[in-house]
Amino acid sequence: MKDLLKQYLPYLAGYKREFFFAILGMIAVAIGTAGTAQLIKPVLDDVFINKDKEMLLLMPFLLVGVFALKGVGRYIQTYYTSYIGQDVVRKLRDALVSHITYLDMEFFRKTHSGEILSRVTNDIARIQMVVANIIPDLIRETMIIIALTGYVIYQNSTLALYFLIIMPLAIFPLTKLAKKMRKYSKLSQESTAHMTTRLDEILSNIEVIKSHSSQPYEQKRFAKDNQSVFRFIMKQVRTNALTSPVMEILGAVAIGIVIYIGGKEVIDGHMTVGSFFAFATALFMLYDPIKRLSSLYNKAQDAITANTRMHELLDTKPDITSGNKELTETIETISLENVSLNYDHTPALKHISLQAKKGDTIALVGDSGAGKSSLVNLLVRFYDPSSGKILINNTDNKEFTLTSLHQKISYVTQRIYIFNDTIASNVAYGEKIDEKRVVEALEKAYAMEFINKLDDGIHTLLSESGDNLSGGQRQRIALARALYKNPDILILDEATSALDNKSEALIQKALQELKSEMITFTVAHRLSTIEDADTILVFHDGEIICRGSHNTLLQKCETYRKLAKDSTV
Repeated sequence: MKDLLKQYLPYLAGYKREFFFAILGMIAVAIGTAGTAQLIKPVLDDVFINKDKEMLLLMPFLLVGVFALKGVGRYIQTYYTSYIGQDVVRKLRDALVSHITYLDMEFFRKTHSGEILSRVTNDIARIQMVVANIIPDLIRETMIIIALTGYVIYQNSTLALYFLIIMPLAIFPLTKLAKKMRKYSKLSQESTAHMTTRLDEILSNIEVIKSHSSQPYEQKRFAKDNQSVFRFIMKQVRTNALTSPVMEILGAVAIGIVIYIGGKEVIDGHMTVGSFFAFATALFMLYDPIKRLSSLYNKAQDAITANTRMHELLDTKPDITSGNKELTETIETISLENVSLNYDHTPALKHISLQAKKGDTIALVGDSGAGKSSLVNLLVRFYDPSSGKILINNTDNKEFTLTSLHQKISYVTQRIYIFNDTIASNVAYGEKIDEKRVVEALEKAYAMEFINKLDDGIHTLLSESGDNLSGGQRQRIALARALYKNPDILILDEATSALDNKSEALIQKALQELKSEMITFTVAHRLSTIEDADTILVFHDGEIICRGSHNTLLQKCETYRKLAKDSTV
């Protein structure tokens, strides 16, 4: 708890004005609460016992004033502490999402998207409770306790002593409950992450589920994870619920002793009825913030675990780091020198060497898992070689900033990514929209023929994943996005697989016209699309076993002949 406060209290330094008003509100609540108890004394002693008419007239105004002070103070405190808390959480969420986007592809390969979603949503929500509620409530309740404790000591220090001795005895059982709370909180958050992962998997594979009529199977698996979440949440509830009985019993003991001794004091004439009831009222009022404080401590255990999980993610550092040199000149050459790549010590590429210059078209072919995509991942710097070098214009690609490198490379993947935005925004993704350039890119990708038929043209809003387009239409928009960048290196990973033969032929023609402006790498299973490539690289088990033109490979490479035969079947 101390570490959590130490971590988040400094955030308040950036909100001096808001924090100042929040503290004023808390002070007003504390004074108003103590003032409420103080009013009991004149009501009983002056109004009811001494029958003071002036005090009777004054008392309603004093009561309204005290409760107005409390009400306004609570409003000010609630508004400003909520503002601070929500804004801090907004910044935390921004920082977390930004950090995640810079992590290596290796991280995303090993971590399920549902787990990431759980940390960004569920864990942040738990931390939000700390910043927006627990810390402000902790400060407010502490101020109320200080004000009321001062008041009861002022009223009768002897009676106050009994209460102040008994209540600290609650610390031991509350500490034990807090440890249990932290344990169950960790298990609850982990089980929630598993459930989110399962839900994400269901939504991502809904077509497979429906086509197999496997809804009962998936429902059973989800229900198991959901039951696990329920079980651990109920353990948290049970542990947290024990706090109240512990405080109730100890509070009852303390108040019982005070009533007995205080009653004797009144009977013996050492204390007026009004003074005793003012003291007792303050004592009853003091009990509530102490109980709330113990409950806040338990709730904080949930946030402590979430905070640990969030910082585990924030402390994960990418291995692929940006260089210091801006890649401003045109890429004339790219070379791979004896490059190897391992995934978790499993070889994916072995001793790859190749050279390409501006205007070259390089095709990559081979069976699935042969190493083609791994080579593409190296070119985009999703991964760095385990050994060897990749040189761009005779400079190690690690020396360039990732931003300037990616501005020079366009990559169209097998999986087409469409954002829930307009066609123009999808094509100019990440850049300022230049409508003229958007249309030119779409024309090169032969996409304008269907876009012109849409009511809003390039301003048509695409649904999530582009589901209001056909597969071929999505592929053409993805290709237009790549061409919009005017790249020096164009990488096509099965980029025309969803197109009909006519559209594919037109795009091949467009790419042929653009050939001299860039270096093109094409990953293909359908060999008819790469027959005109300058160099075809044949991959097998992470190695290049043959290289040459289409005709040369048909004559000299048995593996290529087999691939050519299979692609025509």
